[in-house]
Amino acid sequence: MRAARRSRGVKWTSDTRGKAGGGVLIALLGAGIPALVGAALHSHAGEPYRETRLYFGAQRPDGRDPVAKQEFMRFLDREITPAFPEGLTLQDGYGQWRAGDGTIVRETSYEVVLLYPEAEADERGARVERIRKAYEKQFQQDSVGRSDDKVEAEF
Repeated sequence: MRAARRSRGVKWTSDTRGKAGGGVLIALLGAGIPALVGAALHSHAGEPYRETRLYFGAQRPDGRDPVAKQEFMRFLDREITPAFPEGLTLQDGYGQWRAGDGTIVRETSYEVVLLYPEAEADERGARVERIRKAYEKQFQQDSVGRSDDKVEAEF
């Protein structure tokens, strides 16, 4: 670092680290301010929706073969699609959970993602519960996992 020079009552330094750091700070602020202003002006990404994810395990407790894709697709066509005709997303999965005896159970699974208006959450939630009960009964499952989030969506 060079010694500071005085000129007309102003203290000048030539520390390059300060210049580089200041330049980076200015660049970050320059990049960030438009993004912050844009986010403030356009914070609305859509309408309030509920996103429900259902997790269907495929292993059967009686030792039979797991619920096959074709079986699940029939269940989807018969139980889920009529309750949510607007659409859904189906994803293949792989999950694990701890059984009552402490063993880890690993199994293929099916994840269904449903989006519906937040204003319809109570009525749609009842549909979701009917779907869960139907799968548990038909495929002898202890449970069907469910998670719900409030989101904004636009179609």
